[in-house]
Amino acid sequence: MNPSPIVDPACRETVSLPFTSSWRTRLTDYVELSKLRISVMVLATVVMGFVVGGGSTENGILLLNSLMGIGLIAAASSMFNQVIEKRTDLLMPRTQNRPIPAGRVLPFEAIACGTACGVIGFFQLWLFVNPLTAILTLSTLVMYVCLYTPLKRYSSFCTTIGAIPGAMPPVLGFAAASNTLSMEALWLFAIMFLWQFPHFLAIAWLYREQYAAAGLHMLPGQLPRPHLTGLIAICYAVALLIVSLGPVLMESAGLTYAAIAGLSGLVYLGYTIRFAREESRFTARQLLFCSLFYLPIVLIAATVALR
Repeated sequence: MNPSPIVDPACRETVSLPFTSSWRTRLTDYVELSKLRISVMVLATVVMGFVVGGGSTENGILLLNSLMGIGLIAAASSMFNQVIEKRTDLLMPRTQNRPIPAGRVLPFEAIACGTACGVIGFFQLWLFVNPLTAILTLSTLVMYVCLYTPLKRYSSFCTTIGAIPGAMPPVLGFAAASNTLSMEALWLFAIMFLWQFPHFLAIAWLYREQYAAAGLHMLPGQLPRPHLTGLIAICYAVALLIVSLGPVLMESAGLTYAAIAGLSGLVYLGYTIRFAREESRFTARQLLFCSLFYLPIVLIAATVALR
């Protein structure tokens, strides 16, 4: 099958956007650059971390400032990421219609908007939340943009590096509420960190051919033989099941949480085993959808148990 025609990246950067482009179209493009749907999920986990950290509805202004500051820096991360990946995005059907590779937003515009969002978000957190949250959030951006994004072109270890900033949102919420870190914050980090591997491995397996064609070193394409992707996912799912029961062992959570976390973890593990036994688009999608249900169920249960 012949690949679809690809416009030279250098040409994309010199495209002049028509003056007739409507403000609604432009706004839609910038919303897409910010990856709004992912940001909403990120901010939901920030709220959960905030509640576990001792925050409540009485701290509404603090929570609002936290969400706005973290949300702006998350948007900046997405914009910088797409600027860096504009050439590889052109090579993959799933990403070549993004605003920058499609020529609807110029790279310098995304950089300017991302810089503005990042600066405003940082100072909002520093001035109206606390310096700890501001520094942690900025560090998350730096790790995502400066380490994870470029490393994707050189090493499959990028998956592990990328899981660190991916696990930070509930920690940021905890820090915003308490101005400190504790075992609860580290436990939330561990849950998010381990959860990402089966979730991301399912995505990477589905798009492994596109990643390889774009020259990205994502894990499934770098493994020497079949079924290793599923076996790795099983290892992380088992670790996640054990770690998720940590608060029960430390007597910080009761039997209700234990039942929810244990049952959810077993279901998640079951789908990883199914994927490992038969690596296919069907089982990969099943695992992906299961992961999207697992995380909110366990985090909500943990929030109620640990608040």
